[in-house]
Amino acid sequence: MTQKDNIKTGVILFAHGSRDPLWRLPMDAVARRMLEQHADIAVACAFLELTQPDLPETVEQMMKQGIEHLRIVPMFLGVGRHAREDLPLLVKDLVQAYPQMAFELMPPIGEHPAMTQLMADIAGGSGKDQ
Repeated sequence: MTQKDNIKTGVILFAHGSRDPLWRLPMDAVARRMLEQHADIAVACAFLELTQPDLPETVEQMMKQGIEHLRIVPMFLGVGRHAREDLPLLVKDLVQAYPQMAFELMPPIGEHPAMTQLMADIAGGSGKDQ
C-alpha cells in the first residue's frame, strides 16, 4: 500500500441550489449512486445558495470525518459565472482555511464528453430509463 492509498478521499457534488426543496433530489440521487459504486469514497452534496449545506459547512464535516483529499465536482451543465468565478474563489478561501487538506476542483460536469453524449442519447430517444 502506497502513501496515496492511505489518504482518505471525499467527493463533494457542488450545485447551485433552489428555494424548492425538491430541486435537490437529483443531486442526492447521484450521491447515493456514487456511494453504491464507490464505498471507499465519502460523498456529500453542497450548494452555492438557497439550499443547505453550503460548501464551507460540507468541507468542515468532511474534515471531521478524517478526509484529507477533496474532489469538488461542479454539477453545472453550462459554465457561467458561478462555475467560472464564484466557485474558484470559494475553493481558494477553503485552501487557505484548511491547509491540511488537498482540494481538487474538477471541470463542470456539463463539459465532460460522456455527459454530452448521454444528453444527446437521451434527447434522441436512445437513453430511455432502464
